[in-house]
Amino acid sequence: MLNIDLHCHSKVSDGTLTPTQLVERAATRGVSMLALTDHDDLGGLDEARRVANEKNIIFINGVEISVTWRNRTLHIIGLDVDPKYLPLEQGLAAIRSGRVTRGSKIAAQLDKFGIQGSLEGAYCYAGKDGLIGRTHFARFLAEQGYAKNVKSVFKKYLVKGKPGYVSHQWASLSDAVGWICGSGGKAVIAHPARYKLGKNLLDELLLEFRALGGSGLEVITASHTPEQSLIFARHANRMNLLASCGSDFHGPEESYFDLGRMPDFPIECMPVWHDWDLRI
Repeated sequence: MLNIDLHCHSKVSDGTLTPTQLVERAATRGVSMLALTDHDDLGGLDEARRVANEKNIIFINGVEISVTWRNRTLHIIGLDVDPKYLPLEQGLAAIRSGRVTRGSKIAAQLDKFGIQGSLEGAYCYAGKDGLIGRTHFARFLAEQGYAKNVKSVFKKYLVKGKPGYVSHQWASLSDAVGWICGSGGKAVIAHPARYKLGKNLLDELLLEFRALGGSGLEVITASHTPEQSLIFARHANRMNLLASCGSDFHGPEESYFDLGRMPDFPIECMPVWHDWDLRI
């Protein structure tokens, strides 16, 4: 079976490697098909594709879109999208603009808590004109000694009920799925176990997602336990959704799974790539 990784991030969003470094790392780990899925940004795709072609890796254009659904934040992955599709480009630009506003609000919250300079510190990691996200704040706070590592920062400062948490309205589920499908891509719900939805609410999400044109469910991913992967494999089959897999790799020091180093794909599921042309 091909070594397939359809969820990872570069420095264009909140990864620690450039698109070139990311693809080169994937090549050394035997990845045969790779999708770059930066948060709300398509800017790394051309660079990543060039390197993937040099390394004989099948490259898939991807993106991970931030969505608000019933006052919850979800992430929807777009696979095999057309980065030139104007509604997708415009929709992502609007989300990135919202990230700038949210970043200022996070910094203001941390200022009130006595943590100064967080916005400037976050942009040191994001880049002057880069996409700003909670991970950049987390890296700054970890560097300053407010927690032992990035994961600890999230739990201590950046989740609901903590000093740096800011609620935010992202894209609607219908818009995100519409942009992906309109561009010719397939929409996949990323790391569904992270949302901690009860069965009834999960069913409502999956039914709505499918009705909007959504295609798949991420079954194998870093934040899923083996038991959760089995559960969501069953949900994918039950709801007639395709299954996807991805490391959700952000960097060597910050990721549970390395690129292409994931548990076996469940053989009972239909993969999201089942009808793709798997030639380079």
